[in-house]
Amino acid sequence: MPNIKYFRLFINDNERSKVVEKKVRDKLVKNNFIEDKNNYDLAIAIGGDGSFLRMVKQTNFNSDVLYVGINAGTLGFAQEVSIDDIDDFIEELKNGSYKVDSIGVQKTKVIKEKSDSNFYSLNEIVIRQEDLNTILLDVYIEDSILESFVGDGLLIATSFGSTAYNLSHGGSIVYNTFHTLQITPIAPLNNKSYRNLLNSVILPENKKVTLVPKRSKDILITIDGENKVYKDALEVQTYVNDKRIKCLRRKDYNFSKKINEKFLK
Repeated sequence: MPNIKYFRLFINDNERSKVVEKKVRDKLVKNNFIEDKNNYDLAIAIGGDGSFLRMVKQTNFNSDVLYVGINAGTLGFAQEVSIDDIDDFIEELKNGSYKVDSIGVQKTKVIKEKSDSNFYSLNEIVIRQEDLNTILLDVYIEDSILESFVGDGLLIATSFGSTAYNLSHGGSIVYNTFHTLQITPIAPLNNKSYRNLLNSVILPENKKVTLVPKRSKDILITIDGENKVYKDALEVQTYVNDKRIKCLRRKDYNFSKKINEKFLK
């Protein structure tokens, strides 16, 4: 396992996270780890799942560091370490008895009439009409038409994001070491005039999804929870290719067990 010496903390802006921050920093320094905000081996998010997403984005989806979260929020599915287990976690850091998962990152290009926009996401993107009216989208996988979607919007989730917003819309849970994309409909219309898929479609890595707006080219894209309007969008292309981040897992990490603990207990 990588030799970890330097760390950086990313803190959620609430009192509980700040209390945990001091506790974590003091314990790490006491165990001879060094805090360095510029050159670090381990990036630690303290807070909920949102703090983990912000950390990864703030560090530009850096494939050269290890990412881990300490849960000071509510659900904390992306957060690997509970507050009660900080001491055990630090011991695993010291003796190298942890795991590392390679997580696929979603890349999206918005092609507009005058310019293009590119960005990464870890969980998902959601495409809606700018005014939140019904959106019409032609959906292609590679160069083949999948459907002409009509509804509130489409959610395109990674494996990592399958347990997030995707799950709320009836999408499937996917082991997060699979580098998939999942197309999940949001309130699709099905009547005499329109026929849409009602279930999600899961694609392997490197399969490009292209979305072509048909009614209006002014769209709203939610990128890991952050909204951005794109005017005159001709199409949206999204896929998971060879870009990865590395997530640190505790030695007893088990994905099935985590699903049970977070969603069923």
